[in-house]
Amino acid sequence: MSNDDQYGGYGEVGGTGQTRTRLPDSPTDPYGPTRRAPRVTRSLITVVGVVVLLIAAIAFANRSPDTRATETSDKAPSTTSTAATGTTPVTGKASGIPRGFAHDEQGAQSAAANYAVALGSDAMFKKNTRHELVDGIYTPSAAAAMKGPQDAAYSTAFLAQLGLDANGAAPQGSTFVTRTVPIGTRVESYTPTTAKIAVWYTGLIGMSGEKSTDPVRTTWKTWTFELNWVGDDWKIVDDTQLDGPAPVPGDVPVATSDDMSKAVKEFGGFTYAR
Repeated sequence: MSNDDQYGGYGEVGGTGQTRTRLPDSPTDPYGPTRRAPRVTRSLITVVGVVVLLIAAIAFANRSPDTRATETSDKAPSTTSTAATGTTPVTGKASGIPRGFAHDEQGAQSAAANYAVALGSDAMFKKNTRHELVDGIYTPSAAAAMKGPQDAAYSTAFLAQLGLDANGAAPQGSTFVTRTVPIGTRVESYTPTTAKIAVWYTGLIGMSGEKSTDPVRTTWKTWTFELNWVGDDWKIVDDTQLDGPAPVPGDVPVATSDDMSKAVKEFGGFTYAR
């Protein structure tokens, strides 16, 4: 092979005098220089960038005039954004229960729910606190009519069945448990002066203690209150109770007497229902 050129141009092969004709460059020519692929990367990036900007411009142009751009902030949300809605809960109390309920349907439901909580408390098992409670949530005429029959119902014999003494006190080392927990309310009827409200609730009642023969158990009842608007608050005229509706009991293991006593002391009851 001559040293004229390295396969470029025309040359002699093997000194035989034969010549090689070089054809025009083509991608399949093994003797020609390798052809470069077109450089499209920069052009492609430019096209993509233009398309993205165009889409953004269209989106901005079509945005509703009432739409505000999203802003980020490290500040905590205002209290109004997380505040509960509805009629403001009452701030007053009488005989240890809320008073001054709103003069509307919601106020009547709140009154009924709170009256159920009060009437299901241990205050009902002691004569003095029972009379004070009844005077606070019943109309004067209804309270006067109820005290005698209630005193008879909460007799010494009845209290003894629950493990309480004649004054409604539990034995030393034991805890008497009685609570009403409203689940929901239903308006049976309503006018600005009268209301009939049903309260579905679950209750706890029994004696927690090592020597107790009346363990704490749950109840499910519906308590219906007939209310009158008297002065500046809802008052009970009459009330009735029915069993249920009760759900299927769960499979949660029964707590020990000690655990139940601790729970009742550590978990205070709610001061305002609904």
